[in-house]
This record gives sequence, structure tokens and C-alpha cells, in this order.
Amino acid sequence: MYQIKTEIEIAASPERVWSILIDFARYPQWNLFIRSLSGVAKPGEKLRATIQPKGRRTMTFRPRVLKIEEQQELRWLGHLGFPGLFDGEHYFQLTALSNGNTRFTQGEQFSGVLVGLFLPRMEAATKAGFEAMNRALKDRAEAAIDRNNRDLSEDQR
Repeated sequence: MYQIKTEIEIAASPERVWSILIDFARYPQWNLFIRSLSGVAKPGEKLRATIQPKGRRTMTFRPRVLKIEEQQELRWLGHLGFPGLFDGEHYFQLTALSNGNTRFTQGEQFSGVLVGLFLPRMEAATKAGFEAMNRALKDRAEAAIDRNNRDLSEDQR
């Protein structure tokens, strides 16, 4: 098994970050890695995910939701071909920090007989895609906070 894991601190509550993460319909507006995501975020349900790592071709998967915990975790399992060839268990985790911020963790655990063949060629682009998505999620969540704060300060005048 092999894992790619990324983290970023976001100056927003887990509730705010989660609301963006779970709003699949708006992914094309901001998400630079997962270009579209559709389906029902419920264990056992299948999603349709289209990813495009920078400089790579677009790939579409039909992962199955493994776990969803409101404002904490979304996890799914996808396969390239059929199970056991090249499997990826993708996860998003949100951790509330004592300063009111959120630690956002995105990762994937890869397994299967073809991992050694394919992963070395796609590892850098996949990690860069995770990091690009993390930054875009951070920007979107923090921009909403900034707009709300400006609105509040204007109301207080």
C-alpha cells in the first residue's frame, strides 16, 4: 500500500469548509483538481468523479462512498478497471483547531497489483492536484469569511 497525504490550515470553521466541500454542484467553479463530482454522499452510494491533474488527461471514476461524518470526514473507494488492479481510497478530513480554524487533510491510499507500475508516473501530478485543490478550498472558505466580516462592519456604521 502507498499513500499520498496533504494538509492545509484554513481560517474558517469546519462547518464553513464542509459546506463548500459537500457542495458537489459548485466544484467546477473553484476546484482545480476534481473538475466535477456528482452523486449522493451516503455510504454505499456511487459517485461520479472527474479529475484532471495539471498537465495530465482527464479521468472519470465511479467511486463508492465508504464513510461520511458531517463536518469531519468523507471517504470513497475507486478502482481503475476492476477491484484489485489499482484501487484508491480517497479521503477528506476536517479537524477543528483551538483557534477556530480548520485543518483540512486530503489523501489517498493506493493498493493493487498495478500500483508499482502506474503510481511512480502519476504521483507528482496527483500530489500537486491535491495541493491545488486544498489552496482553492482555503481561498474560497476564507473569502466567504472576509465578505461576511465586511458586511458586518458596514452594518455597524
